[in-house]
Amino acid sequence: MSLRVAIADGVALLTLDRPEVHNAFDDALIAALTSAYDGAARDPQVRAVLLRAEGPSFCAGADLGWMRRMAGYSHAENLADAERLGALMHAIDTCPKPTLARVQGAAFAGAIGLIACSDIAVAVPEAVFAVTEVRIGLIPAVISPYLVRAMGARQARRYFLTAERFSAETALALGLVHEVVPAADLDAALARHLKALLGASPAALTATKALVAAVDRPLSAAVIADTAARIADQRASRDGREGLSAFLEKRKPEWGQP
Repeated sequence: MSLRVAIADGVALLTLDRPEVHNAFDDALIAALTSAYDGAARDPQVRAVLLRAEGPSFCAGADLGWMRRMAGYSHAENLADAERLGALMHAIDTCPKPTLARVQGAAFAGAIGLIACSDIAVAVPEAVFAVTEVRIGLIPAVISPYLVRAMGARQARRYFLTAERFSAETALALGLVHEVVPAADLDAALARHLKALLGASPAALTATKALVAAVDRPLSAAVIADTAARIADQRASRDGREGLSAFLEKRKPEWGQP
């Protein structure tokens, strides 16, 4: 499995710890990650989730041993296996707590899905990326909704089809990562984001994530009405009232639990 989980100062730290295989994941690691994100979502002490990795690589995608086992799977076994990976991506994408990815090295294939599902991704300039599935006769099916959403369909066509490597700066331009900083500044950049997140209302952060998911569709009267209802609910909530009072009273707010 090789996943380390720790909670410190309101942050769930999930560390991929298989540097000898470039942190490649298999069915056991997928299950552990899914459980960790689900657990963080339910834990009232967790305010944010940070995914990181040991060694020079962030994640090389699928483990070779796992791929060898998959080669002998029946269609039903392959479907169940893919559904478990899909459940992991969904758990990250829909986690009610802010999720961050610390990309300190190469990320290939399914690993890019982990990044695209995260709310905030910060990478070092040396990081390289590739959607490599077509090279071995596969397709990036399970991660495709998240990558297309992050990169746009036009760019996804290129990188899905060519399987070419691209740089951190290109990943930034594509929208796959939000920031590229020198390795020496990586932890400071993440600390800056975490400070901002931990200073906000937990309930408002959860509601904001739900808001983005709700409006990420064609604009319509129903969407407009829904957004009005959501802000009305938030204004009337405990944290909405406390935040406004604290702002007007020029004091630090005392947030409740989500």
